[in-house]
Amino acid sequence: MAKLDGKVAFVTGVARGQGRSHALTLAREGAAIIGIDICQQIDTVPYAMSTPNDLEETVRLVEEAGGKIHVQQADIRDLDAVKGAVDGGMDLFGRLDVVVANAATINGLGPLWEIPEQEFRDQWEVNVGGAWHTIKATVPTLLEQGEGGSIILTASMVGLASETNIGHYSASKYGVIGLMKNLSVELAPHSVRVNTVCPTAVNTPMIMHEEFYSLFSGGTGNRLEDALPAMQGLNALPVPFLEPSDVSKTVLYLACDDSRYVTGTNAVVDAGALLPFKIPHPATT
Repeated sequence: MAKLDGKVAFVTGVARGQGRSHALTLAREGAAIIGIDICQQIDTVPYAMSTPNDLEETVRLVEEAGGKIHVQQADIRDLDAVKGAVDGGMDLFGRLDVVVANAATINGLGPLWEIPEQEFRDQWEVNVGGAWHTIKATVPTLLEQGEGGSIILTASMVGLASETNIGHYSASKYGVIGLMKNLSVELAPHSVRVNTVCPTAVNTPMIMHEEFYSLFSGGTGNRLEDALPAMQGLNALPVPFLEPSDVSKTVLYLACDDSRYVTGTNAVVDAGALLPFKIPHPATT
């Protein structure tokens, strides 16, 4: 028997990257998927965001894996759109058990005092406001069902530490962790568990683009090869970044009964990035 047979999971940012990986992982374990993604560009985001074709590809992959999926193009900043997507999935699948608030962006790089006003607002509204909208759109259903559930918010290792030149992103992930801490206490009496997953850098379009490569190379190059030494320097283990599937395995653990008594925690998947002392690897020396 699969770990999530008969369960339904709502996943945001499902068109590609970690969201697609989470949807596939949960579907392979028996969950039906309700998914949303913006599938259009936010003006302040410096890399190409998802498209309707990406969303269609997620549907194809989930169905190819034998799963059921209902998706809708929706902006996580629009609470009514998020609620509409959840309601549509509920009409189709009849229940909700797992919530994965994954949608997020990094928009712009630089010292905090130099970040343009609109970039900061967009960052906060997507990463923190989007997580809150996900909570608003799903918690009433979990409470009405009265059968518990699991909410997983995607934070980051920079929500537990600090990282130069992405202070607005780091602050937003501290905010996500704050949401989790409060929500886990409020929902514990209802057997709804709330946790975050906190990865190091992950191989997705969010970081795999020229502006990020330039940041990691200290401005000396704009290719992945130029950035790899510094990316490796983030992590104690000899890897420059994770694959989305590495994070999805932790999401699955938090979603299923294997973690039935785990709540209010930050599940760190960081390749040792938060360790206070690191031994340089040959690739970086």
